[in-house]
Amino acid sequence: MKIKALLTVLLFGGFLGTGVFAQKENFKISLAEWSLHRALTKGTITNLDFPRVTRGYGLDGVEYVSTFFKGKGEDEGYLTQLKDSCKKYNIKSLIIMVDGEGNLADTSNAVRTKAIENHYKWVKAAKFLGCHSIRVNARGVGSREQVQAAAIDGLGRLAKYAAPYKINVIVENHGGMSSDGKWLSDIMKAVNMKNCGTLPDLGNFYEYDRYQGVADLMPFAKGVSGKTHDFDTNGNETQIDYEKMMKIIADSKYKGYIDAEYEGMKLSEDEGIKASIALLRKVIAPYNK
Repeated sequence: MKIKALLTVLLFGGFLGTGVFAQKENFKISLAEWSLHRALTKGTITNLDFPRVTRGYGLDGVEYVSTFFKGKGEDEGYLTQLKDSCKKYNIKSLIIMVDGEGNLADTSNAVRTKAIENHYKWVKAAKFLGCHSIRVNARGVGSREQVQAAAIDGLGRLAKYAAPYKINVIVENHGGMSSDGKWLSDIMKAVNMKNCGTLPDLGNFYEYDRYQGVADLMPFAKGVSGKTHDFDTNGNETQIDYEKMMKIIADSKYKGYIDAEYEGMKLSEDEGIKASIALLRKVIAPYNK
């Protein structure tokens, strides 16, 4: 049999028919490091353990939190250990959630500039680890218009710095004005840069309608955060309709990872993570057929 004919038989008459080559997944599940914040704070595990722990849940993507690097975000030896651990467990580094580096929407230009520069090391660390993005916060004090203008400047300048590194600067709805979907989406439109986007968190909406908020932010999404707090007897999140959210996500044409980010207190972190993964698998399944 000729090689071309043999390949045709293998691909279409054999392996594909038996499921050896699975259909490409539109959505996958990653683990947000904040899901383990209690264990990390107690020292039960460290940031270097995160890839191994993630693989234990059957996942292959991680989203770090900068504060758990313990000041070693510029330590190449430390970053190499983390990168080697990811390689060992076949884990993809996706995002570094950056906190505690200043307000990118501070209305003082000097303070804002310092905050922008504080994020440079995380852009470099993300590049080194193979991440696609750093998650930042659009926070500041002032009127909605003042803070919005400052955010446009701060995010635009940081995104310009990150562009040569091929790193995205993405903003989460993380309380305050940033949890207003229209306010944040208007900032994205004004910045208008390919590497400046959003990380919609399904749970971080308060006075703003959460479903409208996710719809507002999904056109700019480079990732999605699947926040959970509590579950009913059927395994559904008690405050968020995940099936409704999944339809909004799918309708936006976004494809990629959705992280499991358990933030509740009723379950242990291990139980909460497992429940979050199970819920995500259930709602994602129809869109991966």
